[in-house]
Parts: sequence; C-alpha cells; structure tokens
Amino acid sequence: MIIDPNITTYIYSIEPDGDPGLEALRIYAEEKNVPVIRREMEPFMRVLLQTVRPGRILEIGTGIGYSALFMDSCLEHPEIVTIENYEPRLQEAEKILEGHTNIKLVKEDAANALKELEGPFDFIFLDAAKAQYMAMLSDIRRLLPKGGILLADNVLQDGELIRSRYLTPRRQRTIHERMREFIWEMKHSPDFETSLVTLGDGIILSIKKGI
Repeated sequence: MIIDPNITTYIYSIEPDGDPGLEALRIYAEEKNVPVIRREMEPFMRVLLQTVRPGRILEIGTGIGYSALFMDSCLEHPEIVTIENYEPRLQEAEKILEGHTNIKLVKEDAANALKELEGPFDFIFLDAAKAQYMAMLSDIRRLLPKGGILLADNVLQDGELIRSRYLTPRRQRTIHERMREFIWEMKHSPDFETSLVTLGDGIILSIKKGI
C-alpha cells in the first residue's frame, strides 16, 4: 500500500454511515472480487463533486455500476454517461443501474466510444484499463471544457510504479511504462494543471486550463 494501513483503518473508522444500498453493493463486490473505488476515495470524491457541482459526468470504466451510483448519490441526479465493454460486468451493471434514467450505460470499447461522444463533460472519472490511459487522453482533452475536471484512479499501482523495471514482473512492465508516460504528460501538458495525490491506489486530479 502507498499509505500506512493503520491510517487507512483510522479513516474508515471515523466515516459516518453511508447509503445502505451502496454499502450492500460494496460488500457484494468484495465477496465476488469485483474492483470498486476504495473506501478512502469516497469522502474525497464527495467533497470534490459537491464543490464542482458538475451537471454532466463521464465515467470511463463502469465495472458493475458502483461508482456511477456513488457519484449520483453525491449530487442531485446529474447526467452520467458510463462506458464498459467487459461482458460479465455489463450484465450486472445493467441490472444494478436499471431505473436510474439519468445514467446512460454505453456498452462499447472505451477507445471507440470516446470518439463518438460529444462534449462537454464537466467531470471525467477515468477508471478503465490502466495501459490505455494515455491512448484515451486526446479524446479526454476534446471532451473537457475550460475548467473541467479529470480524476484518474489507480495511477500509482499500489506504489509498484516506482519499482525498477527489472524487479517488475514482465506482464506488468508495459502497463507501468504507459502509466508513467500518462503521469508525465499530465504533469507537463500546457492544457492541464495537475496534482498527483497518494490517496488510495494513487490518483491524478487535473483541471483543464483555458487557452
């Protein structure tokens, strides 16, 4: 972990009780080993969303719909477009998001879906295949207006991103290289003001600059 687990446990312990439906969904996801946003991300995202008050949100990586429902609960039912193409999770997400008419589930590969979308989106939550973050960036730039927010999750890979290439399993090397490229671009791009935050699994928080 990036943060001392004792600190994380303390953060959990002082959080007030949340929505019972979301808590039940989190417990289900944990039992089924389905990844959802970490608990310590929730208060951060709640404050951020209630500060920014986005009317239109794009989520790249639906999973089973937990984070879409969480973001919806933070605001007064914004328009949320969420993208997923992994079939087993799609089936569950469709059931879980049923009845939430303000949440549109796009069942397509994110790289293709992004090219077909029309902006602007006030807030983009990027939580998809980590090796694809850099490839999606040009469309994210297009879809975000001046002052728009990008929140990218899992960018530090539990701290393993800083390990030597030779100590990294071969299957992880490409992911780490592409993620380092993404982080470097976000920190040096003239289009964004970016903070790299050691929260959860590591996040990038960026605001789109005006030109």
